[in-house]
Amino acid sequence: MAECGASGSGSSGDSLDKSITLPPDEIFRNLENAKRFAIDIGGSLTKLAYYSTVQHKVARVRSFDYSGKDAEQDHEPPYEISVQEEVTARLHFVKFENTYIEACLDFIKDHLVNTDTKVIQATGGGAYKFKDLIEEKLRLRVDKEDVMTCLIKGCNFVLKNIPHEAFVYQKDSDPEFRFQTNHPNIFPYLLVNIGSGVSIVKVETEDRFEWVGGSSIGGGTFWGLGALLTKTKKFDELLHLASKGQHANVDMLVRDVYGGAHQTLGLSGNLIASSFGKSATADRDFSKEDMAKSLLHMISNDIGQLACLYAKLHCLDRVYFGGFFIRGHPVTMRTITYSINFFSKGEVQALFLRHEGYLGAIGAFLKGAEQDNPNQYSWGENYAGSSGLMSSSPELCPTQRARSGTFDLLEMDRLERPLVNLPLLLDPSSYVPDTVDLTDDALARKYWLTCFEEALDGVVKRAVASQPGSVDAAERAEKFRQKYWSKLQTLRHQPFAYGTLTVRSLLDTREHCLNEFNFPDPYSKVKQKENGVALKCFPRVIRGLDALGWEDRQLALVKGLLAGNVFDWGAKAVSDVLESDPQFGFEEAKMKLQERPWLVDSYSKWLQRLKGPPHKCALIFADNSGIDVILGVFPFVRELLSRGTEVILACNSGPALNDVTYCESLIVAERIAAMDPVVHSALREERLLLMQTGSSSPCLDLSRLDKGLAVLVRERGADLVVIEGMGRAVHTNYHAALRCESLKLAVIKNSWLAERLGGRLFSVIFKYEVPAE
Repeated sequence: MAECGASGSGSSGDSLDKSITLPPDEIFRNLENAKRFAIDIGGSLTKLAYYSTVQHKVARVRSFDYSGKDAEQDHEPPYEISVQEEVTARLHFVKFENTYIEACLDFIKDHLVNTDTKVIQATGGGAYKFKDLIEEKLRLRVDKEDVMTCLIKGCNFVLKNIPHEAFVYQKDSDPEFRFQTNHPNIFPYLLVNIGSGVSIVKVETEDRFEWVGGSSIGGGTFWGLGALLTKTKKFDELLHLASKGQHANVDMLVRDVYGGAHQTLGLSGNLIASSFGKSATADRDFSKEDMAKSLLHMISNDIGQLACLYAKLHCLDRVYFGGFFIRGHPVTMRTITYSINFFSKGEVQALFLRHEGYLGAIGAFLKGAEQDNPNQYSWGENYAGSSGLMSSSPELCPTQRARSGTFDLLEMDRLERPLVNLPLLLDPSSYVPDTVDLTDDALARKYWLTCFEEALDGVVKRAVASQPGSVDAAERAEKFRQKYWSKLQTLRHQPFAYGTLTVRSLLDTREHCLNEFNFPDPYSKVKQKENGVALKCFPRVIRGLDALGWEDRQLALVKGLLAGNVFDWGAKAVSDVLESDPQFGFEEAKMKLQERPWLVDSYSKWLQRLKGPPHKCALIFADNSGIDVILGVFPFVRELLSRGTEVILACNSGPALNDVTYCESLIVAERIAAMDPVVHSALREERLLLMQTGSSSPCLDLSRLDKGLAVLVRERGADLVVIEGMGRAVHTNYHAALRCESLKLAVIKNSWLAERLGGRLFSVIFKYEVPAE
């Protein structure tokens, strides 16, 4: 999508321009197509939510009508490509300081042109204070929503739709954020909301929750007592003081009472025996920093113990903390985490949320949109339009923190199809798609970030070349370059910005940025050409395979799968060859493959299995277009069909690199069926079914698959899963445990990765796994 929103005009726009670092139309994006609003106003921060319809370009493929002409003319491509406009839904969330609220409302009013909205849902304490201002500026009626209901609706929404939403805080780790894989069933959990006081809520289902307890000692207590003790009125400045303080100068520790640890009770000498205990007896003044730190410990420990007791009382082990007291401050998260760990002896986990500040606004929006039933859809974070989790290091002074976090953005796109777990996952709650966590692995992080930076020129060149008729393609491609480069630099310094950093997230961020600037499918023409070439070779490849004896044919089929997988434009080692040698083809790719024994080689075990009874149904996740899917995957599919195995061939719903899409696979299958009776009858009898994965990524997350595919897998009783390609079988799912047999195969087309795995460029992974009985 191109940059949205008109440029500001008039005094209100100018004043907003002067007060912030980003242009207003990059903050309140696509306002001209906004349909519905909600707002959450707290003591110091405003969170605005709105829904917009976004127009962007999509590449469509359509089979030619060959009636009345020779379908096999050599110059004919296998299908035609058209670029069409598509309208999708997007949620926008903007967080800013209350000091900007009037200027922001003025800017919104000036750019609200297409909305028929008459009401704005509002929550938070400030909804009352600013009601008249909002109604006057936006000419919308303010409907106030219950704060706790909104918080819980928002919490449920982010936990369901953002895979790396929750994290634990570990102060001695680098980085200190450790993201959790979302449990497929998010309920039940305890939500501890720390505002002025503390509310503790047990959440059992989407609509059922119960306030189980609370305390009057919360964020307001810290702020109020802190102001009295230090004369510091600003909350962030108070936390900054606390980050510099030494609480042991003010607090009485166990060692101050007993001269060391209390052995009988098993208490460390460093534990606090009495908060502010030394101030009663010491005849001296205490520093503001030390008093602030002591106060923070006192209140955090109290909240942690209370939360722990309620969690144990209700047999819950997941406790999410939110509210203005948290706000991503490391010193606060550290003390709460320590308290929970100490009092629960590690049995209860303190969890924090990446988008904690948006929960109320999200919930208020969902309340106002109930007639549209937004919960029936799956949503995905748009990395191109979201700020990500920023560092809240206490080493930054409050003015730097305020300036860096003045405006914070979250955008979420509505996905076309609901996403669910693959039913064949052995344990969905412990499934982690990604093989390497780049947040943890500093060496790998440095390599892959540099790798993506160096590949950027090639991606820009490919994007421009994909739209030869466009007058502004070069300008849009340059904007893409700047945005993606900026994201990469953010991730160098804050690898936790969008959750766990992985090769998959780097690839997905690039795809989001390409879509942002209307490059929906830069490889569409490349795929069209390669599909045409491969289709012409298909009959010859099949004749060659059919002429082989059974055992030789099985090895040839596997080598064909692997050779096809070489044709990956996302791998520099391959794209360099393909661009310099247009004659490089299927046979040349076979010559590149590592000789057996392969780097990972379970082929003998696989061959032995093939001598047994046929599988009932195979689920195959395809990778690349052209030679890969046509000369590698389809002959393998054909062999399985001949054995009596049904096949579900799953391809991406949307484009990514040169990966085959579902729409392309339909045309390819139709053309192959016209040449091959085995495929023709299997399609007609629905023994071969083509499905979409629900993904537009070069990688594969088996916890977010198209619901229709999951239903079909269950109905057909799939007992074999085949995952091919480096993105799907190495960067992701290499360690995925399934409840059925699985084949993971790929050619390693990256020298650094090959060396790390103990091999060389074009080493082969052939991993056949059988689940334990």
